[in-house]
Amino acid sequence: MKHLRYFDALSQHGHFGRAAEACAISQPALSIQMKELEELLGTALIERGPRQISLTPLGTEFALRVRAILQAVEELGDLARASFGPLTGRLRIGVIPTVAPYLLPRIMTDLTARYPALDLRPREAITQRLVEDLIDGRLDAALVALPVSEPGLVEYALFEEEFILVRPQADADKPVPNPETLREMRLLLLEEGHCFREQAISFCKLGSALPRDLMEGSSLTTLVQMVGAGIGVTLIPQMAVAVETRLAPVSVARLPKPRPTRSIGLVWRKTNPLGSQLAQIADVIRRSGTAEDAALP
Repeated sequence: MKHLRYFDALSQHGHFGRAAEACAISQPALSIQMKELEELLGTALIERGPRQISLTPLGTEFALRVRAILQAVEELGDLARASFGPLTGRLRIGVIPTVAPYLLPRIMTDLTARYPALDLRPREAITQRLVEDLIDGRLDAALVALPVSEPGLVEYALFEEEFILVRPQADADKPVPNPETLREMRLLLLEEGHCFREQAISFCKLGSALPRDLMEGSSLTTLVQMVGAGIGVTLIPQMAVAVETRLAPVSVARLPKPRPTRSIGLVWRKTNPLGSQLAQIADVIRRSGTAEDAALP
């Protein structure tokens, strides 16, 4: 199992240094372990280059089976944990970037208070990466915007939240624009890969013909600061309002009805034996997410 875990890390990272760091061992030790594995099999799995490695054709096939084996072993451990009652031990939970800074601290506090024997391991990433890590067994659950529409995953809806308009302070007394008016304004959006970007585009009915003066940012913080500089307007989730607008010269407003919303939920593999415990975790997260609402006009 040790050889397989090390090989799995190497196949994911494609680099001895990064894989060794992920496995918390030295690079020479990892190299020795991989040579031992190849000697046990009597064939090469890795093509070693000066800067990075690649897998041989057999290594590629071997990696797929190793991932399935490791996932099955993880689920055996989860099966045993599920029989103990309250959830204990490691819980690897992914969170999307438009949720993590605003809700994760409260979630960590509430889950730790409820489950003191739980070892929480949060990871922040965009939805696509979280779903891939869930399917591959590198995460136990993920907090994302629904739906994700993956047949192998359970989707547990938690709460709905609105999209809030952020515009320069000087525009505070102007009428709140409707989707048609927003299309004519300089709209600031998250860069590609963020599900919140796609939801905002859908609300504004931009389709595939995005405005030429559309501007992108890597985080909600960047977008709000750009609005404060008078560059344009943006949409952010309600949970982000208190944090992101605190130090920026901007105004916020609810959009006209029907207001855009997103559904936040917890997802996990259907085969995960911890399903009933994860549903309990989801209920704690739901209470965390609805404990505070930003004060808006």
